[in-house]
Amino acid sequence: MKAPKRLTVDFYTRDVLEVAPELIGKILVRRLPTGEELRYRITETEAYRGEEDTGCHAKAGRTNRTIVMYGRGGHAYIYLCYGIHHLINAVTGKEGQPQAALLRGVEGYYGPARLTKAMQITKELNNIDLTTSDEIWIEDDGTKPEYVTGKRIGIDYADEHYRNIEWRFTAPSEIKQKKTVKVKAKAKVKAAETKTAAKTKTRAETKTAVKTKATAETKTAAKMKVAAETKAVIKAESNQSKRQSSKNSNEMK
Repeated sequence: MKAPKRLTVDFYTRDVLEVAPELIGKILVRRLPTGEELRYRITETEAYRGEEDTGCHAKAGRTNRTIVMYGRGGHAYIYLCYGIHHLINAVTGKEGQPQAALLRGVEGYYGPARLTKAMQITKELNNIDLTTSDEIWIEDDGTKPEYVTGKRIGIDYADEHYRNIEWRFTAPSEIKQKKTVKVKAKAKVKAAETKTAAKTKTRAETKTAVKTKATAETKTAAKMKVAAETKAVIKAESNQSKRQSSKNSNEMK
């Protein structure tokens, strides 16, 4: 492994189908205003290639949003997705060729939104020159990992050809990480469901116990009332019987 070296204009001013896979293993560097440097190895990218690519923003032509893509390769194209998440691309190709490689993941953070959040990358860095900037750039330390290809993610609006074309490039380590995260996510969901079920059961049991207690208390109260009423009736009948006996005795005299 050699000492890290910043990628130059020559690296970026090639076709995105050459640049995107070669970005796998490179190091994305973000220098914060405090001077701290965040450095993460790129593990996944996607290629977006020209106005003919219906999955590419440039399909709509040159706009205020996409004008960065029409510039010389080596600039950062950063935009908001769904008005919430920032996504970063490295513009590629010659000037006038709207191409860009989306940085989908780095080690420790898979997913383009998690990447930018972790590295504090926002639209303020849009159109910045990655070959000269002291705020964000990409380095090469000689690492050249293997990668696999796959369909690009989140472009259901594209036509069938471009939806199915395999222009996503992923390092094996990223695939393993995704599987691990998915397993952990499933375990968390199952644990949450078990916890919810336990709470529901406890509530049901508590409700049943309260209801049973209330019913028992009601029954006991009812029995006590009946007993009291019965006792009162018996006492009343006894007193009446005594009065009648006394009356009969007096009459006999």
